[in-house]
Amino acid sequence: MLKEISGVILECVQGDIVAQDDMDAVVNAANAQLAPGGGVAGAIHRAAGPELEKECKPLAPIKPGEAVITGAYNLPNQYVIHCLGPVYGKDKPAHELLAKCYQNSLKVAEDNKISSIAFPAISTGAFGYPLEEAVEIAIDTAIKMVKNLQNVKRIRFVLRSEHDLSVFEKNLARLSG
Repeated sequence: MLKEISGVILECVQGDIVAQDDMDAVVNAANAQLAPGGGVAGAIHRAAGPELEKECKPLAPIKPGEAVITGAYNLPNQYVIHCLGPVYGKDKPAHELLAKCYQNSLKVAEDNKISSIAFPAISTGAFGYPLEEAVEIAIDTAIKMVKNLQNVKRIRFVLRSEHDLSVFEKNLARLSG
């Protein structure tokens, strides 16, 4: 499903974040140390290769809501934007920190003249953020940012499961435009 708002395409797809070969950048739902781990961070680091970890080391640690950019190495993209989502119930205010992940990632993309970016569902895995709430924050934040984007023309949300995809699609469908 896709929606065009102010000249920017927002879309939701089911798939693998490391297989988005038509996107300039993918977003890593990183840990504070920007190290390989489980979930999205593990998948991105495995696919990118060991050079990614070397480039990440001097950039760490990052705080919840912060975003940094690196090369993508063996991934089919030019860049990886790493952001640290909040741990639900621990990092507060969680909704503001999660919104900052999307805001700061889009700002980094904009500053680096990136035209397309793919996001996973940040913080909804091991960090325990309730999916429905996280999706609303992701979509609403992207919509608020769209009017300020000059370079970013495509924002994709890449979801692992059919259920996650349906929640994103339902949320995107509520938008007019």
